[in-house]
Amino acid sequence: MKIAIMGSGGVGGFYGGRLADAGYDVHFVARGAHLAAMRGHGLTIENKEQGDIHVAKVNVTDDPATIGIADVVIIAVKLKDTAAAARAVKSIVGPHTALLSLQNGVIKDDILRKHYPAGQVMGGVAYVATHVARPGVILQVGAMQRVVFGEYDGKKSARANALLKALLAAGIKAEISGDIQRTLWEKYTFLVGLSGTTTTMRSTIGPIRTNPRARAFLHELFREVVAVGRAHGVKLPADYADDRLAFGDSVPATMTSSMHHDLERGNPLEVEWLSGGVVTLGAAVGVPTPCNRAVWDILALYAEGRSPAA
Repeated sequence: MKIAIMGSGGVGGFYGGRLADAGYDVHFVARGAHLAAMRGHGLTIENKEQGDIHVAKVNVTDDPATIGIADVVIIAVKLKDTAAAARAVKSIVGPHTALLSLQNGVIKDDILRKHYPAGQVMGGVAYVATHVARPGVILQVGAMQRVVFGEYDGKKSARANALLKALLAAGIKAEISGDIQRTLWEKYTFLVGLSGTTTTMRSTIGPIRTNPRARAFLHELFREVVAVGRAHGVKLPADYADDRLAFGDSVPATMTSSMHHDLERGNPLEVEWLSGGVVTLGAAVGVPTPCNRAVWDILALYAEGRSPAA
């Protein structure tokens, strides 16, 4: 199985690195200093709790056309780059290639289906707290790592089973979902709350979940996402926000979001697709989303990566 990773940052670098370490034919697409470091020194996944993984030699390029036809293309770029990534991998997508996005949000696959037949697109979510600590190095916080994916028709296809086998062999917790649309919204619910609070409050989740007012705001962000999803026909339980708040109590206090890291580094933010997406999708079905609107508005000056002083 040939697996191409389009976007080798925290998510793509982590899962691709685990697969490469297990001996699978993985090809990374990267750029800049990260590309140079991976070419020169391989890829390292650092984890203070579980120990490090170092893949001394990896296949990495800045030109997807050099990879050849892949069996699976994993899309792991920032959401704003999805359409550009879809165009960039055209040369490695054959008629039987599966495209699997592990990006954030709930509209990513709609974008991919504008470029490829719907049947080639699989839905998927990744649960892991990672970021690029420095070129060639992915830092994982905590032990949580999990991939849930599946076909949109709910069937367990041969390609899904083959990918599941590879992920499990790489030590990745993975499963096939029979309702991938619900799975996407389950992750979206937690991610919107985590990203919205950690980024606006400039904090890890620990202080947020222990401060009564911050915790109430986090809970309300969850509630709004659930209400919007249910209004769109997604089969989320009515009390799913309570479930996500309890889950938030179980993760490491040091956990934060990739959007918080982007804010600290002055990078563009995904707020338009996270809290902003909740606002837009809520407006379409008449569901009010004032807390997510507040997050979107508060981060407006930083959304494009600019600081107020710029």
